[in-house]
Amino acid sequence: MSDDVTGYAYGTGRRKTAVARVRIYQGAGPTVVNERDPLRHFGRRELEEMALRPLRLTGVSDRVRVSVKVDGGGVAGQAGAVSHGLARALVVMDSELRAQLKAAGLLTRDPRMKERKKPGLKRARKAPQYTKR
Repeated sequence: MSDDVTGYAYGTGRRKTAVARVRIYQGAGPTVVNERDPLRHFGRRELEEMALRPLRLTGVSDRVRVSVKVDGGGVAGQAGAVSHGLARALVVMDSELRAQLKAAGLLTRDPRMKERKKPGLKRARKAPQYTKR
């Protein structure tokens, strides 16, 4: 554990407009997202698996206790933010995991955002229907 003063490793993850603040504590314990079970928070098994992928990939899920606070965006964006934050916190906890997480693409921030609406258009790119007469 790198941060002996506080007793946890910290990582911030972002995806679209969602921001996840992740704390990883040494020792076995539950994984909690917004004070709830991850499956209950995300509502779908595939989103829960996406969010907790860094733990399963590195094989430390049975040795750590995870606490996550996530807000903003929708559930898919939040799952991506949790995954990103977990990967970053795991690197702070144990720098030897960096190569494994980087190879899986979990340390890269996904830059894709919703495109803004432009004036004269209905949405970001959808134009009003053209009428000849």
